[in-house]
Amino acid sequence: MSNPQRGAKSSRARIAAQQAEQRRKEQRRRTFAIGGVAVALLAVVGIIIGALVSRSSPSKPAAGAQPLPAGVQANLTVPASTFAAVGIGGSSTTYLKSVTGPALVSGGKPEMLYIGAEWCPYCAAERWAMATALSRFGSFSPLKGVHSSSSDVYPNTATLTFYRSTYTSNYVVFTPVENQDVNHNPLQTPTSAQQALWAKYDPPGNSYPFIDIGNRFFAATTYNPQVLQGLSWSQIASALHNPSSSVAQGAIGSANLFTAAICKIDGNKPGSVCSASPIPALERQLGPG
Repeated sequence: MSNPQRGAKSSRARIAAQQAEQRRKEQRRRTFAIGGVAVALLAVVGIIIGALVSRSSPSKPAAGAQPLPAGVQANLTVPASTFAAVGIGGSSTTYLKSVTGPALVSGGKPEMLYIGAEWCPYCAAERWAMATALSRFGSFSPLKGVHSSSSDVYPNTATLTFYRSTYTSNYVVFTPVENQDVNHNPLQTPTSAQQALWAKYDPPGNSYPFIDIGNRFFAATTYNPQVLQGLSWSQIASALHNPSSSVAQGAIGSANLFTAAICKIDGNKPGSVCSASPIPALERQLGPG
């Protein structure tokens, strides 16, 4: 073969090789482009599915104390007409038991002791009743909100927490002890005297909640937490003002019980509260106190 022939063949081979390489590059470019489009489509689908799931599935309440929505604490102050319209509501005077022993006082005023836990669903219900009753005699520093345990009965019940709260009153001292937080971790430890009262009136397991009013009345659960299920803090606080609501029938009915017990031991002060319906009638039903 002559040199010109070899040169022609060599040139054709290089051209063929270059064309083959160009085809491979083009194929790779197309593959990358298709892959990129597929990834983008998958990302869009994922975003759409995530949005639909978050819209259709209720979010789990955040653990731990949180600021209450605007207006919730103000709604704990309920008009006298609402208390009168509810009366005993869904509660019963049998839930408030008369006890005997040295009077529970602090600073010369009768004391109301509460021992509970932030995870406890029954405590969740009682806090609404206690806070509403106590708001008739004084005021709380800004309260915070929690939800009861998600794995207990009446899960995720919206409620208040008394942890690190301050209560001011001319008539009664309120001493809250939130014994455990929402994750069952230790939070506040009762004193030996508080522990002794807890063991005396609530043997043998020291269950939650424990409510001692002046060591003259003892209560645990006074209404069914079921009435609070699925409601937010704002919805519960608003429903307290509607006498026909199941929330008011439970929480306000129990608040009237607590109010009558406090009036019974503090000399019926203030008169504007203790003489209002249905307190005098409930006091007579509660016994000597």
